[in-house]
Amino acid sequence: MTVATTVIGEAVRTLHRVIIEGVSPEVDAGRFAIKRIVGDELSLRADIYADGHDSLGARLLWRHEDDRTWNEVPMRLDNNDRWEGKFKLEKLGRYLYTVVAWADAFGSWSKDLKKRADAGQDISVDVLIGAEIVRGASERARGTDTKKLADAAAKLKELAKKDREGALAIAQNAELAQLVNLWRDRGVDTRYERELAVVVDPEKARFSTWYELFPRSVTTDPKRHGTFKDVIDRLPYVAGMGFDVLYLPPIHPIGRSERKGKNNSTTPAPDDTGSPWAIGAKEGGHKAIHPELGTLEDFKTLVSKARDLGIDIALDIAFQCAPDHPYVKEHREWFRERPDGTVQYAENPPKKYQDIYPFNFEGAGSRELWAELKSVVDYWIAQDVRVFRVDNPHTKPFAFWEWLIGEVKKEHPEVIFLSEAFTRPKVMYQLAKLGFTQSYTYFAWKNTSAELTEYFDEMMDGDVFEYFRPNLWPNTPDILNEYLQRSGRAGFMTRLILAGTLSGSYGIYGPAYELCEGRPVREGSEEYLDSEKYQIRVWDINNPNSLRDLITHVNRIRKNSRALQQNPGLAFHPVENSQLIAYSKVTADKSDMILVVANLDPHNRQAGWVNVDVKALGLGSEESYQVHDLLTDARYVWHGSRNFVDLNPFVLPAHIFQVHSIG
Repeated sequence: MTVATTVIGEAVRTLHRVIIEGVSPEVDAGRFAIKRIVGDELSLRADIYADGHDSLGARLLWRHEDDRTWNEVPMRLDNNDRWEGKFKLEKLGRYLYTVVAWADAFGSWSKDLKKRADAGQDISVDVLIGAEIVRGASERARGTDTKKLADAAAKLKELAKKDREGALAIAQNAELAQLVNLWRDRGVDTRYERELAVVVDPEKARFSTWYELFPRSVTTDPKRHGTFKDVIDRLPYVAGMGFDVLYLPPIHPIGRSERKGKNNSTTPAPDDTGSPWAIGAKEGGHKAIHPELGTLEDFKTLVSKARDLGIDIALDIAFQCAPDHPYVKEHREWFRERPDGTVQYAENPPKKYQDIYPFNFEGAGSRELWAELKSVVDYWIAQDVRVFRVDNPHTKPFAFWEWLIGEVKKEHPEVIFLSEAFTRPKVMYQLAKLGFTQSYTYFAWKNTSAELTEYFDEMMDGDVFEYFRPNLWPNTPDILNEYLQRSGRAGFMTRLILAGTLSGSYGIYGPAYELCEGRPVREGSEEYLDSEKYQIRVWDINNPNSLRDLITHVNRIRKNSRALQQNPGLAFHPVENSQLIAYSKVTADKSDMILVVANLDPHNRQAGWVNVDVKALGLGSEESYQVHDLLTDARYVWHGSRNFVDLNPFVLPAHIFQVHSIG
């Protein structure tokens, strides 16, 4: 046999006429999973076509990773060779999905037979062709389907010449068509070249409201260290504002060697408490609790009491050590050594963090190190923690996080990992692809209308929203941006409303936020004066100037609005004043429509015309509609796209409108 003949024979043997491409959702050619929430319906779309004019059939195949067999649902042709199929994500964990398609011989025959009959042509021979298609399916069938198909083939043969209408009725029978396709020759099916994955998380992965506090500062005396019991007493305050995640910075023993003093001083006083991120001392390391906070039983009581109020305790995972962490003595191979024999401390030149030793993830003991760090997460899961905020994940290997998160979620798919990665965009996105449930963002530094619009359009564009869930923080213990330093109470109100309405998840570092703490350690710095990272702070949570009531109100609005609990559906609307910003969040069925208009200038009253994209709201261009301000309970009737707003930042810097069509 010649080479040419061999090639032709192979091509004929493996002939798959149908092409499947343009599959969506799919991230990086299937390398990474998309993300959804339990109870969601996954809608898959694909371009499916073939040579010729045959009808096609397509099915969406899916299974949970714990299942061995595939489920199938039919896909429907939308238009222009674009097909769609859907299935429900009913439990946590990882699902796999793909597409199979084929040239539908029975469907093509049935369609053409009707055309011939409608044209008055003789169809007797064509009916016999159909009978052979059905007979072929009967030979592949099993059980009772064998007889059903054989009987249908025989009936078609019998009616071919004597009962034209009877043969047509059988040809158009939907149940028969389904049965023939079930037992088609699958050897010529086209199966999409990849099995894709979707990670299904709990609802809190998409919609969560975070509050951060330092347990040691939950005290009325700067000389008395706060405890877990004090935090338990603070829980009603946190729950009352509507937060459902309480995030605690590291709760472990703090190193004494190279301890930092107040305001990051390298010459600490004897009573300085040090930074919680300098983890480890003689009392223990990442699986130990700072003695002044209380006991493990106290912590477990805190977790339980918080959950009774609908709050999850989130712990900080900071994979680094103080110089006197037990790991340093017991596993020197887990750290980098300098030429002078000392351990390499953390640096971000010219900044030096002498109180922190980073791990060497690629050293001789890396395998044991990785296993030990996973055991840290496992330990706190065993203490009933299910939410973790991960410190600086971008300074550890990507492969480590993909392995650790993947292994943890195999056993505990309900666990949530928040990535604290203030780094380059591609690095942030990569961490999300690798498994982080949510991510910090650049929101804290996006202050103008143009900056905010561009940034959120980027996160909602392409396939980014399929795997990246933003968690917006207007402040953190590390970030007191210039806007908050200079804007006063009005600026804190504005940034709160933006954070709470632009994303399904947001958080604040309090009580600094509700008390509008805006004093930097020095001009040009984003560090707080008297930062809690280095000392105990006493906060007057009953201060009458607190934003507590506004925070409570915004969180109540979020809880009652399905539109604000999601990220898809965000659209920006032009405003004829650059100091104003307008955007909407709309559910797919248009049952909940929120329109936010905010004044970004914390010092001046601003007014202007909003050009509402009424189509995005499902409204007609000349339609009248009611906008109900959920912040003030005021109601207005607007007409068409062009409407006027006037916002005084010293009263309320924003409207959160719920939009209602009134015909």
